Amino acid sequence: MQFRSNGYRLFKGRRSQIGRIYSVTAVTERRCRVFSDFCLGRLVVDQLREQHEAGLTHSLAWVVMPDHIHWLFQLQKCSLEEALCRLKSRSGRTINQRLNRRGRLWQKGYYEQAIRREADLKALARYIIYNPVRAGLVERVGDYPLWDAAWL
Repeated sequence: MQFRSNGYRLFKGRRSQIGRIYSVTAVTERRCRVFSDFCLGRLVVDQLREQHEAGLTHSLAWVVMPDHIHWLFQLQKCSLEEALCRLKSRSGRTINQRLNRRGRLWQKGYYEQAIRREADLKALARYIIYNPVRAGLVERVGDYPLWDAAWL
């Protein structure tokens, strides 16, 4: 059976706006559980932090799951497409070098939602960081090493 991603469909009608807050989910190619390896997950974390420190995005919450990431952030100096392209290309290149492999790490496209009400932010951040608990990876959020939130 051939696996086909529908990620290309996710680009239709997408717009981004500086200052707007987005919730994004990006998935690894074929949902490979690359980030079950803590060290590889930390390489994605490094890229999230690098964008934040460069002033491109302002990260509010994120979690790196074994086969995908959830990221809540405000755009600062780049478009949504640029932020995700940078994250996926840099982390993919770094992880491929570490694993001595070639090929795509991430599926094409990503899922995004523009956040319209600031009142929803903390609830959405909680939802994001509780993903490892809901997935049965840990019993408490604090036991999972690959997450962060601005409200700590």
